[in-house]
Formats: sequence, C-alpha cells, structure tokens
Amino acid sequence: MKKHLVTVGLFAVLLMNNACSNSQEKVGRYENTSPTELISSEASTVAETEAGKVSGYIDNGVYIYKGIPYATAERFMPPVPVEKWEGVRSSRAYGPTCPQAERAGWRSDEIAFAFDWDDGYPGEDCLRVNIWTKGLDKQQKRPVMVWLHGGGYSAGSGQELPGYDGANLARKGDVVVVTLNHRLNVLGFLDLSAYGEKYAQSGNVGLLDLVAALKWVHANIANFGGDPNNVTIFGQSGGGGKVSTLLATPAAKGLFQKAIVQSGSMLRTMESSYSRRIGAATVEILGLKSHNIDQIKEVPYKELLAAGEKAVAQVKKEVEKDGVHTFIFGWAPTVDGVVLPAQPEASIELSKDIPMMIGTTLHEFCPSTYVPAFRNATMEQVKKILQDTFGKRTDEFIDLFKKTYPGCQPKDLLDVDRIFRPNAIEQGNWKSAAQGAPVYMYQFAWESPALDGILRSTHCMEIPFVFDNIARSAAMTGGGKEAQALADKMSSAWIQFARTGNPNVAGLPEWTPYTKENGALMIFNNTCELKSNPDTQLMQFVAEFPVRGF
Repeated sequence: MKKHLVTVGLFAVLLMNNACSNSQEKVGRYENTSPTELISSEASTVAETEAGKVSGYIDNGVYIYKGIPYATAERFMPPVPVEKWEGVRSSRAYGPTCPQAERAGWRSDEIAFAFDWDDGYPGEDCLRVNIWTKGLDKQQKRPVMVWLHGGGYSAGSGQELPGYDGANLARKGDVVVVTLNHRLNVLGFLDLSAYGEKYAQSGNVGLLDLVAALKWVHANIANFGGDPNNVTIFGQSGGGGKVSTLLATPAAKGLFQKAIVQSGSMLRTMESSYSRRIGAATVEILGLKSHNIDQIKEVPYKELLAAGEKAVAQVKKEVEKDGVHTFIFGWAPTVDGVVLPAQPEASIELSKDIPMMIGTTLHEFCPSTYVPAFRNATMEQVKKILQDTFGKRTDEFIDLFKKTYPGCQPKDLLDVDRIFRPNAIEQGNWKSAAQGAPVYMYQFAWESPALDGILRSTHCMEIPFVFDNIARSAAMTGGGKEAQALADKMSSAWIQFARTGNPNVAGLPEWTPYTKENGALMIFNNTCELKSNPDTQLMQFVAEFPVRGF
C-alpha cells in the first residue's frame, strides 16, 4: 500500500502540472445550445485593438475572438507590445500554446476520457488572448472575467479543458470572458539573473506576461464591450496560484478589481536563492559559461527543458536535505525584490481593497480515483497508510475525521483534501484580518457520477460548473440535471461577484463574508449550505503536518 501512496503522490503532482485548462470549440460537437447559424463574416465581427483590427465569428449570439497577440517577447526577456499590423487579422482559431512536457494524464484512459484535453500546437510565440462577448458596443461596459489556466507554472493553456470555453458564461451573465496563454516552465521562470542585468527579470517573465495581458485588457477590452475598470481575475490550481501572486505584484495593481482563487492559494513561492541555483545548474548542464551565456537563447526547447528539469531535481534534492519540503518547486515566480518584492503572505496591504473568493474541492487529488485498491480499503489498511503522515498521532486524526464527517467510509480518510484546504483557510484568515474588502470562502463537495463515481469531487471538477459548461464537459460531469442545477447556481454566483464584489444570488443561502471567528463556508452540493467552522479542528490538526515548505 505504501508503494501505491508514492505513486499517487507522484501522479498528483503531474496531474496538477497538466490537468487544468480549455478545449477548442468545435461547431456541432456539443449540444448545450440550440443550433444556430454561425456568422464568420469579417464585416460583422471586426473589432479594434491598439495594434490593429481583428475579426472573429458569432455563435449563438456570442462574439468570439481567438489567438489575439497581446504582447511578444524574446526568449528570457520581458514582454513588449506587438508591432502594429495592416488590414484585418483573422482571429478565429486558438494561437500557439507554450511548449511543455508531455502530459502524463494521457497514459490513463479513464483520466484522458474525463478531462478531454486539447493540447493545441506548441510555439514560443504564445502570448495570446481569447475573448467571448455578447457585443462590441463600448457603452455596454460589461464586467470582465479574466481566466488564468491551471497546470502549475509548468503546463496548460487557455484552451486546454472543455470547461474553459467562455461562451455560456458570456451569454448567461452578459460578461466578457478572457482566457490566455503565457510562458511556462523553463521559458517563463528560468532565473538567469546571476548572468548580468540583461537577464535580471528572466526568473519572472512568465509573471510579467500575465501583467502584460492585463494591461492589454485594460487598454483594449472596451472595444469588445467590456469595462476596463471592472475586471475580475480568476483561476484554478496553478491559475489560483497566479491570482494569489498577482495580488502581490505591484505592476498589476489597478489592472483588476476582484479576485477568485480556486484550489490554488499560493502564500509562498520561490526565493531567489533557490531559483538562481536552478539557473546556474541549468547553465552548467548545458555546458555554457558566463562569457557565452547568450547562446542559451538558441538551445532547442526540448534540450533546454531537459536541462532545466534535471537542475530542478538536483537543487530540490539539495534543499530537502536542509529540511525544506515543498509542493511546487522550480518553475514558479521568484521573490526578486523588484517584480515580486515579497512573498504573497507578506503583501496583503497591496491588495487589501480587492474583494476575494477563495475555495477548494472536497477531494482535490483524490487517491482512490487513481489507485483502484483504495476504493474498497479497510480501516486497518487506511490506518497503515495514514501512519506515514501522522505517526503516533494517527488515531487522533481518525477520531477528529470521524467527528467532522460522521458516517465516513475508510477511503474518505485518504480522499478528503489535506493539501489545498489548509492553505485556503490561511489565505482567508490573513485576508479577513486585513479588515479591507470582504472575502468569501467555499468548498465544492458535489461528486460526479461519471465513470462509476471514481472521480468524486476531484481537482478541476468545479470548473464546468463555474463556466456553466456541464454538457460541454459531460465526460467529467455526466451532463445530468443535478449537475446543471448546481452549475446554474455557481455560475450565477461567480457572475454576480464579478459584477458587484458580492456573490449572493437567488437559489443560494445567504453567503456571509468569512472571518477567522465565524469560519463561514459555502458548501456547493445538490443542496447548498452555509456552514460555520465545519472542519476547523481537523484542519488545525492537519496544519501541524504541512505538505508545503513555502
């Protein structure tokens, strides 16, 4: 069983780095809307941007634009505005996705079926936005919702999962939905700052891409019917980490007014002492020196990635000898004193006045989803597995768990999330303590019937509900009536929050802002409930055994 647990842990990290983003829209593939004429006439869809005109298409009343460049960049250099173009640029198909490692999830037929990924085509010129809107009238001033994809800082794209498609959300809420691609992994976060001023920001260019995208939205979104002064950033998993980090990024201040963190509360990220060591190790593995460091720009991507991954593993092993244990290490923003002056947990004043929603799913990296033997495990077998984490205090954990979840099955003690929820609580606590804008906390507990129920409420499961894409993501959700009823409530709450900073809508219990004292938590399920401190004791116990070192 111990061997299986190691396998689950490894697969969970790989899944986080690969699982969560948007799938290419294929006309006629989905049945969530009535068939209508698709209009792709240039004359009907031309919109202005600072760099030139773009044309898209209209599908069931929603104007759709894909692959619009928001910036350009040389390898390891900060992004710069794109050169202006003549005429009208066709923007009807997704642009390149950032090159990345092969997706581990494809090796599992069940997981590949459920997630239904669209990996697109890779290219380093990948700084692109996709837009869904009900019209181009500047006077409409629709709320803008900018989605940041998952996959850690290593993988993913703005088109990766079917659930990322913005048409239903735009149509239902009369909002403008934006998804985007940016530089990832070794291309976005290789810290070469030790090799001169030229590379001073190389360890954060992926973060700077996000800032550039938000600047593009601020400058151009009015031409797509959006309000540049009412922008909500939201993201899941690595995308939630990006939201958390942007809250601590001075260059992003004023470019968004609300923030939603879904299963990705990132309170601590890379320190430059670590990221510089990774950069130096990568350079050494490539056989380069300070005098010829510029040659790194010409190294083929696969060779560059292989060297970077080897360096990350090497430095991580060294760091763990010093007692630092991490969940994400290597490819992530680094505290450099300039782009990111301090850790997100120390930067609350910068975002004090930004209303937030923070939440997780009940099961997240659900072990029984990936290890069939866990689905019918006995309490005795589960206890042996838990002892690897809790040691002599395992019985104490089991007693607290049973108190929190009466009637639980043995597998629940493995499946219920102990990674994301503690960090979400911590983020909610310091946000609330700042006594600025409110924070609303939630937990998604709905369990999918797909694949005989093995997915439970796994990592990424809430995304189709937020985007109102139950049918589009039927392989994951089952596409049933109960799922659609919950999606109606959740997507309405997200839309209302984007519009007003308050997620309260008809059909949900009154959603009270969270404080450490009241522990207000909206539970999303077939019956939605607002609970007060439902798992406080359990999570306080779990927090004594942290998974993440920073």
